[in-house]
Amino acid sequence: MTYLVIGAGPAGLAAIKSLKQAGLPVEAVEKHAGLGGQWLYGAKNSAVYASTHLISSKRTTAFADFPMPDDWPAYPDHARVLQYLRDFATHFGLTPLIRFNTAVTMLEHRGDGWRAGFSDGRVQDYAGVIIANGHLSDPLLPAIAGSFDGTVMHAKDYKTPEIFAGKTVLVAGMGNTGCDIVVDAVHRAKTVLWSVRGGNHFVPKFIAGKPADEGNHRPKRFVLPRALRARLHEPLLRLLVGPPERFGLPRPQHRLYDRTPIVNSLVLQHLGQGDIQLRKPIREFRGDTVVFADGREDRADLVLLATGYRISFPFLADLAPLNWQVATGAPQLFMNIFPPGDNNLFVAGLLEGAGVGWAGRALQTDLIAAWLTARDRNLPAAAAFRRRIEAYCATPPSAARGDHGIFVDFLQYKRDLQRAIASLS
Repeated sequence: MTYLVIGAGPAGLAAIKSLKQAGLPVEAVEKHAGLGGQWLYGAKNSAVYASTHLISSKRTTAFADFPMPDDWPAYPDHARVLQYLRDFATHFGLTPLIRFNTAVTMLEHRGDGWRAGFSDGRVQDYAGVIIANGHLSDPLLPAIAGSFDGTVMHAKDYKTPEIFAGKTVLVAGMGNTGCDIVVDAVHRAKTVLWSVRGGNHFVPKFIAGKPADEGNHRPKRFVLPRALRARLHEPLLRLLVGPPERFGLPRPQHRLYDRTPIVNSLVLQHLGQGDIQLRKPIREFRGDTVVFADGREDRADLVLLATGYRISFPFLADLAPLNWQVATGAPQLFMNIFPPGDNNLFVAGLLEGAGVGWAGRALQTDLIAAWLTARDRNLPAAAAFRRRIEAYCATPPSAARGDHGIFVDFLQYKRDLQRAIASLS
């Protein structure tokens, strides 16, 4: 029987390629008219905006066996990224295996496999399913007391900066998206307010004219522990970029490699120039006024919430097969891929961590293919791997064990994936 891949973004394309190259029958469905996932600018569920560029360089982002063109800039824009993904799919013969304009509406566990229902009314059984639907489609909207007379929107619906022209704009959120949108607003808005809650580390895109992240990706025989790397690199960043608190931002309360850092130096420049006014978290709305946690009030025309996304699987009525954890709002999966039950359900691309890139997602799907192959050809290795899955998932998630939702330490994670693949060969 065939394996089903849900989604044709980077992780979905990697999954199709991994299973195809392993000789496993595979087909994919994509609810949009074209491949690319989030990078399909203008699609209903795309969170990409006009100014979007990669925040990791092209060499650290690209699939290992399909580099981006040498004459492209170090941090390509969304149009080039989409073209790259199309070229990747063409090069490896993936496009004919994708059914477009087709959404999965239902997944049910049937015996050893899964039954899928589709938006075109078709129902089909599969040997297994790889979920690669992404996690940037379901906006997380904070509950804010009161009502606002102006416009309130989530970053997912933001596309171009013309909406800011001549307005007092409040952007809430300090992720990479929030920082990008603040910079966009500076050039159009009358006034830009920026509401931030916690601190974060800032990483420059370039050091000495070269992409700053490339040094971390040179081949290494030994990976330094995350905490030690953080202690070594944090002082360097504070020297190169400056302490965030000098710009009025909160001091980070976490170590550098415990969360995805901010890769945006322009927002600090605009803070230093006085183009942006910092504010505390939003407490409530009062008509055309926003009240902040410290009691300060400001009138605003537009409030843009760059407040992240929920992880959701709308085609699964029961999340138990994915070992869903209410506390983290995410499934607890071994290596962010495998649920505890041997149920032929897998997840690809459900992770955060600057530096993983699409090469890391390809390692995920290569591991899935290696596991499926080992179950038929290397039973001892498959049994040992299954015991590792069950042991991991049997232990409740905890910060002490290093579980932070779906965040991974990119260097160690990629090394662990490579070792896992080798163990199944």
